[in-house]
Amino acid sequence: MLESLKEAVCDANRMLPAYGLVTFTWGNVSQIDRESGLLVIKPSGVEYDRLRPEDMVVMDLDGNQVEGDLRPSSDAATHVELYRAFESVGGIVHTHSSYAVSWAQAGRDIPCYGTTHADYFYGEIPCLRALTREEIESAYEKNTGLLIAGEFLRLGKDPMAVPAVLCKNHGPFAWGKDAVEAVHNAAVLEEVAKMAYRSEIINPRISPAPQPLQEKHYFRKHGKDAYYGQA
Repeated sequence: MLESLKEAVCDANRMLPAYGLVTFTWGNVSQIDRESGLLVIKPSGVEYDRLRPEDMVVMDLDGNQVEGDLRPSSDAATHVELYRAFESVGGIVHTHSSYAVSWAQAGRDIPCYGTTHADYFYGEIPCLRALTREEIESAYEKNTGLLIAGEFLRLGKDPMAVPAVLCKNHGPFAWGKDAVEAVHNAAVLEEVAKMAYRSEIINPRISPAPQPLQEKHYFRKHGKDAYYGQA
């Protein structure tokens, strides 16, 4: 079942250590097949260099395990809720990459200080509120996904224009049209987090980049009038 998707998700998970986004097994990647309504995700706690396509776990959008001998990632319920809420999302990544986690632990949005950020994210990358005791104790991973989806709706953010979020005291989730794009966005998020941190160290009174510059860089890569790259 979904053999080619299992291969793609396995390869995408192996990209995480290659890009320096994980230590040990601190991360996971999934991708959904919208036609069948099934998603493929990394098994929990398996080292990346030992992953095989046949190890991948198939789940449905009710959170049921459909295929696979191993337990799915402990964050699987978060992935499920994001796929349910964001129909345009095809792949999701969760990591504990150190600079993004540092902003999450500080409870701060990442402001857009320059064009590297603006090329990928339309405005700041939000850091959400902490989960309540009840949310943590009842259905922690599911409620993480519900919080992300609810806050994007409340803030009026397009998940494809801001393809990442910071969960307070936890870490980042990133996404894209498929697993590879989600990993790409997770890698960019980590670099942007690092640059923003260094910028604030160099100039504690720094201000976000001018809005016209942010918009120029975002829209030259995204939308109907984009002209970056080749046709």
